[in-house]
Amino acid sequence: MISYIIIDDEPIAHRIIEGYCEHLPQLKKAGNCFNAFEAMQLLNEQQIDLLFLDINMPRLSGLSFIKTLSNPPEIIITTAYKDHALEGYELNVCDYLLKPFSFERFMKAINKVSINIASLSKNGTSTPDDISLKRIFLKGNKRHHQIDIDHILFIEACGNYSKVVLLNESIVCHEKISTLEHMLPSKKFLRVHKSFLVALDHIDIIEGNRILIKQHKIPVGQTYKAAINHLIKH
Repeated sequence: MISYIIIDDEPIAHRIIEGYCEHLPQLKKAGNCFNAFEAMQLLNEQQIDLLFLDINMPRLSGLSFIKTLSNPPEIIITTAYKDHALEGYELNVCDYLLKPFSFERFMKAINKVSINIASLSKNGTSTPDDISLKRIFLKGNKRHHQIDIDHILFIEACGNYSKVVLLNESIVCHEKISTLEHMLPSKKFLRVHKSFLVALDHIDIIEGNRILIKQHKIPVGQTYKAAINHLIKH
């Protein structure tokens, strides 16, 4: 789970973000703060993974608040002012959303957060709760599909898109295979070809230069053989 707090002096902004987050089971609200000082207190009391942060707030602005944090969590700025975007990115915020923002744009920001947290976990610097990604949202066929990662058999690259093959269906999504590789946990997925990423738990047979997953035959690329050999030895 990714724990989040909303920091904004406008109640309607809280309601909009909460409404979006309710569709994402990997997100868990830890609190609502209406100024930076309330947020400081909450951050001192709890482990928080993500801040939704407004810029224009009384007494202490969002950007000034970021500068006070020695070890900030992931931050998504939510603001009506585009003039501060460059400064926000210089402070290493994950994304910068201009109000009013759509659910689609919101989802792109959350996927960035998921990738960053997964990357931290791979590097051994995860939060004490050791966040594990269970579900992701992927856009395909003009809809957002919630995917249980345990249902993914393999992923095939299709140019700037990817074909995600699940237990009972396939979805062509708007993400590159490299993006999905970084988003998904490395302990569960392995790149076996420049165009294929497979779920380790669903491998049935490894036979020469191919992998069999149910009725699917997946090639093993020459540069990926070492990873396969390591897998077999273990």
